[in-house]
Amino acid sequence: MNRFARLYAALDATNSTTAKVEAMVGYLAEAPAGDAAWAVYFLTGRRLKRLLSGRALGDWAMATSGLPDWLLGECYGVVGDGAETAALILDATPTTPAEPRSLQAWVEERILMLRDAPPERQQAQVMAWVGELTRWERFTFFKLLTGEFRTGVSQTLVVRAVAQAAGLSATVIAARLTGDWTPSAGWYTSLVASDVSDADRSRPYPFCLASPLDPGVTGAAALAGVLGPPGDWQVEWKWDGIRAQLVKREGHVFLWSRGEDEIAGRFPEIAHAASALPDGVVLDGEILAFRGGRPQPFAALQRRIGRLRQLARTSRDVPVVFMAYDILEHVGRDTRDRPLTLRRDLLDAIVAQAQHAAPAAPARAHDALLPFDDDDAPNRTADATLQVSPRLEAGAWEAVAALRDSSRARAVEGVMIKRLSSVYGVGRKRGDWWKWKIAPHSVDAVLIYAQPGSGKRASLITDYTFGLWSGGELVPVAKAYSGLSNEEIAEMDRWIRRHTVQRFGPVRHVEPVHVFELGFEAIASSSRHRSGVAVRFPRMLRWRRDKTAADADTLEALVALIPRA
Repeated sequence: MNRFARLYAALDATNSTTAKVEAMVGYLAEAPAGDAAWAVYFLTGRRLKRLLSGRALGDWAMATSGLPDWLLGECYGVVGDGAETAALILDATPTTPAEPRSLQAWVEERILMLRDAPPERQQAQVMAWVGELTRWERFTFFKLLTGEFRTGVSQTLVVRAVAQAAGLSATVIAARLTGDWTPSAGWYTSLVASDVSDADRSRPYPFCLASPLDPGVTGAAALAGVLGPPGDWQVEWKWDGIRAQLVKREGHVFLWSRGEDEIAGRFPEIAHAASALPDGVVLDGEILAFRGGRPQPFAALQRRIGRLRQLARTSRDVPVVFMAYDILEHVGRDTRDRPLTLRRDLLDAIVAQAQHAAPAAPARAHDALLPFDDDDAPNRTADATLQVSPRLEAGAWEAVAALRDSSRARAVEGVMIKRLSSVYGVGRKRGDWWKWKIAPHSVDAVLIYAQPGSGKRASLITDYTFGLWSGGELVPVAKAYSGLSNEEIAEMDRWIRRHTVQRFGPVRHVEPVHVFELGFEAIASSSRHRSGVAVRFPRMLRWRRDKTAADADTLEALVALIPRA
């Protein structure tokens, strides 16, 4: 545990990506395979199911330290993290040297054993173990217990570190880390071995990601200046769904989300359609909710995600399709290093073959699958669950700009622009794949509530709730915490502390003075919100110092933006 705690401290102490990678490489070079396996598990963002709450740890820490209870709330208000608060409260608790235990032993022989223990036993064990640990070991231990372990390193950096430590390419390590795996000494040995066969039939590939075009690119002329001749590029729609890979190997179908969850059970109609694919095929695409011949809002798709027990009903209410736009494997061979033009031709042929051979499925309620003219989307049938994203006309950038301008009416997010010669890379590599999204919806809203952020922002009030006018009062419609500069955050923090009208725990009700332009990607009706609407990805576009609260928009104006079927 001591070695892993020192790694955590080193990662927390620097913003340098080079220093972070060097720290991880150094740890992996020294750690036993079992420890390295668990370290990779935590560093890649995976976490144990939370065993304890930060509040419980805080209460136990207060009981051990003898400090008054009111101090816990004050400390948490400054720190903003339950595990760190508990560790700081216990900082004066002496450490009694004990036999060192590895990270693997701490996780498997202690932490996981707490899962079925009653609260009294958990408290006794945790507080006894605290006496064996130093400050950073306690902090790390508490982070693992509460499931709040975050290191500020991306999976890309972890892949780079493991690859350097193993002397392998980052592409190989990224592929082996994708999908479902259980940390163990044997697993880590196979991860870093040069002679291991990667024949796991369920494993997807690391996703290739697009970069957003600069906000200054708003028309055809600017697009030409950035990308050059349009003949070098392929244009597709930017769909608003769940990014996923569809895997068919050895007669079995798997569906992996970008978050590395296997979700074929949630979308049985997609698995059913994929059974017609040949073996050894991996498709990259998007899971979309479709009804009446057009994509539905992402909120509709969320019903399929969150209601597994009502799958039969939600499947009827929210039909879905898999919109494929790339092929990563064909007859068991990796195709990612082939040019996009060849991959797309192969994708069209494979999906057309599967559609022709698809087993019978229940009739679909919609008349046409895609909201485009037939010449925009060849090789499709009206009722197919498995589709190919159409390649759009890219003869001139003016035509592409016009398509992008029509995106909202077509219920898509914009256009994707991909270099025809591009390979399918790992992660986000600028220059080959671009996303040109439509301008967000926006409204002018009034700041009405605020509360402290978390982590490094715990001492600042950075999380805001905004309202719109309805019936003479401000109704909350969205929460946002991004979009302001550090200077603006500091200024707003000072103002909020001086103009708080009422407090509800950490939440402050403030004077309704400041107006902000909020941007968001989509809007849908919602019975769970007082306002009756839910917005997607709200953020602050700018601080409207030129407006008063009376100039803010109404709830009715926001409702008018909801797409009508």
